[in-house]
Formats: sequence, C-alpha cells, structure tokens
Amino acid sequence: MNTFFSIISFCFLCSNIIAQPQAYKLYNQKGKEIAYSKMLKELQNADIVFFGELHNNPICHWLQLEVTRDLYAQENDNLLLGAEMFESDNQLLINEFFLGCISEKNFENETRLWSNYKTDYKPLVSFAKDNNLRFVATNIPRRYASSVFKNGLKKLDNLPKYSKVFIAPLPIIEDYELGCYKEMLEMHTHGMTSNPKYYPQAQMIKDATMAYFIYGNWSEGDLFLHFNGTFHSNNKEGIVWYLRQFNPNLKILVITTVEQEEVIKLDKEHYRKGDYIIAVPERMGKTY
Repeated sequence: MNTFFSIISFCFLCSNIIAQPQAYKLYNQKGKEIAYSKMLKELQNADIVFFGELHNNPICHWLQLEVTRDLYAQENDNLLLGAEMFESDNQLLINEFFLGCISEKNFENETRLWSNYKTDYKPLVSFAKDNNLRFVATNIPRRYASSVFKNGLKKLDNLPKYSKVFIAPLPIIEDYELGCYKEMLEMHTHGMTSNPKYYPQAQMIKDATMAYFIYGNWSEGDLFLHFNGTFHSNNKEGIVWYLRQFNPNLKILVITTVEQEEVIKLDKEHYRKGDYIIAVPERMGKTY
C-alpha cells in the first residue's frame, strides 16, 4: 500500500515539474534547432552578415556583442561592423572618435544617437574602437528619409551635390512587388502621406543607402557584420535585395529575431525569415 501511494505521489510531483525558463533558442531557416557554434562557423564563410534585431530586445543586443566578439576571435582584422543606427553624415564623427581626435563626450553629444545607445549599441562601438575595427555609419540621414516620406523620392533630386554623397546614387530601383514594400504599400497610412507610395519609398531609400555604404566599404576577404531592424533584412529582402543589385554573387547570411509565446519550437510563420532565427519569449523584458 505504501509503495502504491509512493508511486502516485511521485507521478504527481513529476506532472508538476516546471521546465527551466529559456531566454532564447536558435533555429535554422527550416525550423530545426541549431547550435550557436555551428552558426558561428557558417558565418565565418560569409561576405556579409545581417543581424536583424528587435530594437528593444535585450537578447538581441547581448547576442550581437557575443557574435561580434566570437567572429573577431576568428577573423581578426578582416571583420568590420556597420549599423542602421548611425547615419552616413556622422561617419566623420565616428572616425574622429576612433582616432582619438575628439572626446567620447563630444562624440556622443554631436552624433544623433538613438535613445538606447548607451545600453544597446555603445558596447559594439566600444569593442570596435578598442580593437581597431572599422565601424560604418550606413543609414540615410533622417532628414532626407523624412522628406521622402512626406514628398516622395523625386524630392531628393533637388539636393545639392554635396548632400547627395550621403545617400545611394539616384535614381534608385523601385520594386513595389517585393514582399516588404508591397506590405507597406498595402498598409493604411491614415493620411500621413499624400501618396501611398511615399511610405515604401522612404523605406527603399533607407535600404538602398545602407546597401550602398555596406558594399562601398566591403572588400574581397572581408566579413561585414551589419546590425539593423529585422524588417530591413527579413526574407533577404530590403537591404539584401539592393545589395544583390550591386553584386549578385555576394555570400550573404541573415540572422533574424522573433518573439513567441513559447520558444520550445519555432512557429511556422517564422520559417525562412532568416538563415538563423533567434526565438525569444514574448515576456522578455525590454530595454525601453
């Protein structure tokens, strides 16, 4: 009798065991779990790697630094970094800061930094500076993207030549059938723009400009690790699509991040969004 109750008690306890929480799980594009070490080995053979982040997700920012450190340990001086979070006309400030020509205080005061810079991007900038790695400001100055959003791409034709050096050469290719831009075109902008096409056009000029500065700073044998929001590189569209216009033979790999209720398996809707998918619990705290 005691044995019977012992078995019942044991079964009851087993049924109430709570699985250890997981901060993230890593999957390949087919939804199969993949080891971090295997991903890292594959990244080393790429020309350009995109790390698509959710801007306020702490797991993204932690892993961005870990991937950077681990790739540097393998690639050394062949590694260079770049990011959506820095606008092309701030490249001079980055260079001056890295060379020790200006103080960190002046760099941070004069560069148009995102509000979460100190917690989320400063570690990457500091790592690059400390290890003499190039850091490329790839994004279009926001004043130009804002102008496109309000007035369309044609507005940029009026820029003087010395301003056009900060954007992709005009005219850029416009493909409204590409998934990411088609989705934006179909969104309701609620009167924010006078022409529905201006919304995807603002995204196009960002993606085209980032592709332009990525390719312009990359050389054969380099590994360029670029940080951007997931929308810019998911499904190898956005920046990746524009990069292919420069060189269709580039070896490009994409890491993306998704949030799910549970990360025990990857939801099918996220398959193929990237070569590697980081699944993070929706309950994860935010950096802002």
